[in-house]
Amino acid sequence: MNYIDKNFYALIEEFKNKDEIALYTHMYDKFKQIPFQTQESFESFFKQFDYWGDLDLKNGNYQFLFLKAQVFKKHYKDYVWLYRKLQDYRSKQTLFAILNNFYNFDFASLPLVTENIFKHYFDLDIIPKFENQTFVDVGAFSGDSTLDFIQSYGEKYKKIYCFDITPQSLEQLKQNLSAFSNICCIGKAVSNKSEIKYLKENIFSSSANQTCSDGKIKIETTTLDEQIHEKIGMLKMDIEGGELKAIKGCKEHLKNDKPLLLISVYHNNTDLFKIPKLIHHFQKEYSFYLRYYGGPLYATEIVLIALPKKSKKIYT
Repeated sequence: MNYIDKNFYALIEEFKNKDEIALYTHMYDKFKQIPFQTQESFESFFKQFDYWGDLDLKNGNYQFLFLKAQVFKKHYKDYVWLYRKLQDYRSKQTLFAILNNFYNFDFASLPLVTENIFKHYFDLDIIPKFENQTFVDVGAFSGDSTLDFIQSYGEKYKKIYCFDITPQSLEQLKQNLSAFSNICCIGKAVSNKSEIKYLKENIFSSSANQTCSDGKIKIETTTLDEQIHEKIGMLKMDIEGGELKAIKGCKEHLKNDKPLLLISVYHNNTDLFKIPKLIHHFQKEYSFYLRYYGGPLYATEIVLIALPKKSKKIYT
């Protein structure tokens, strides 16, 4: 057993053998050992992005730790399932670094796995070439990921679809991509069914806007199965926690097209394993990789890359 396997399975043994209170206590003790200024940085971050639970230092509310403890205890087997599905040791080390950060507040392991060579999402070691096929960018914001896609793979794509829900971002998106051909910008939310939702604005960053059940600005939702009738070659998705529903709404594309998948898996406490398990449920012919693009303090910007088997023969 190599040291990456050894470290991962030792961590899993802790999740297995300790109860939720013991896991919470361990994380609480580790968190209280870090400098108070860093604790305040965590508090500020969690107030801006409420994906993982509450943190209120003044009132002693450490809900985010307890929620993590619950997931570790109830789902340690799911982490093992994912670890065994990962195709390279960079991915396995990345998974360990993420869990070690969450559990031990280890700030040294994340920088070791942070991707600093390739563009966000587009790892050329995994997907070195992509031509004459359709790329779909769900959660396109102002077009930064699509521009990175074009820079990474050139302009020999067949077509690009960009989805975003914020009217101002959609206008910026169209402007930023106006120099390129065959790009369709769509102001709809991608989900598991078509309905009317409303825009939930994040006061700190419009890139974190979501949909909700009531509000002032109506947002039409759609599914990729309903919206796109041609074959999808590559699908990138970053929609602030809506990824699981959006994947359910493109199961026919997964079954029939087997597109390359680049999916954000960090917007709640369970997407890290629930999303790959859902993909595997719809289409068994996928191999999984993890890449990390976030900072050293708290693991975000985690990307699951799913490749249909034999894809390297197709795209290289």
